[in-house]
Amino acid sequence: MSRRLVGAALLLLLLAAASVASIALGSQSIPFGEVWDVLWGDGGAARPDAVGIVHELRIPRTVLGLLVGLAIGAAGALTQGHTRNPLADPGILGVNAGAACAVVVGVYVLGITTPIQYMGFGLLGAMIAASVVFFLASVGKGANPLTLVLAGTGLTAVLTAFTSAIVLIDTASLDAWRFWQLGSTAGRGWDVIVATLPFIIPGVILAVASGFFLNILSLGDEMTMALGSRILQVRIVGIIAITLLIGAATAACGPIVFLGLVAPHVARFFTGPDYRWIVPYSALLGAVALVLCDVLGRVVARPGEVQAGIVLAAVGAPFFIALVRTRKLVAV
Repeated sequence: MSRRLVGAALLLLLLAAASVASIALGSQSIPFGEVWDVLWGDGGAARPDAVGIVHELRIPRTVLGLLVGLAIGAAGALTQGHTRNPLADPGILGVNAGAACAVVVGVYVLGITTPIQYMGFGLLGAMIAASVVFFLASVGKGANPLTLVLAGTGLTAVLTAFTSAIVLIDTASLDAWRFWQLGSTAGRGWDVIVATLPFIIPGVILAVASGFFLNILSLGDEMTMALGSRILQVRIVGIIAITLLIGAATAACGPIVFLGLVAPHVARFFTGPDYRWIVPYSALLGAVALVLCDVLGRVVARPGEVQAGIVLAAVGAPFFIALVRTRKLVAV
């Protein structure tokens, strides 16, 4: 217990350091003294453009990166726990495909252009996709890990094909989809952040509270029923939490792939198989990874920048491969 608490405290410190770096560093170089004056002084010693960059660009994207990273990390742990699949990430339930399809339809049919409009349509698409997956998986004997994965994979294929058909015939939809699909925290303001809070905060609370029941589900459905837990209710709560978290995160920033897969595996090295600790650890690791990759993307391509989703995949994939090769992954 004490080792896990110490690890959580260290993750919080690392998250604070990553947040400071996100505010202090960017594609445009600003001396740390100016950043400090903008944050804690009257801003008189800083350039006017520095004030705007820090307050209007860097702080909002740092806050959004924290929220989205928390959401994706927690959703990844929930997905692997409910599907009992170590290769599962939230996209396997069709949520990412649903959000992408809804955004493309919104651009093609209604001509949406702003980040808050993208978020509204993306969140609606994610919720519809998750509801359809759960309905399809529940037909017959009820939802189980296998039917959830099969239903999510099938729906993802259908929605991806529909999205591809639209972007091939409409240039505006293609341009919007290409930028949104990369996954980025740039260009989002406080309106998007405020819009995500009513979904991410309840989602994180449900995710953390689900840890005990995920431990029971890992024993198998028959043992879960023998211990008196209601499998259907537990899975419904899990699907709701995943939908709230990954739906809001994807709608706000686009699909941030790979993070939901790797964060729970890294968390298990510190926590063991106990989901009461895996879920919060995964959330913190997701936030740290996304914020740091966002900072790295801004620094390596000055004066331009590389989207956080691209950096995360480029950095995370070799790390995950090394993790698999050097140590045996803890069982889900």
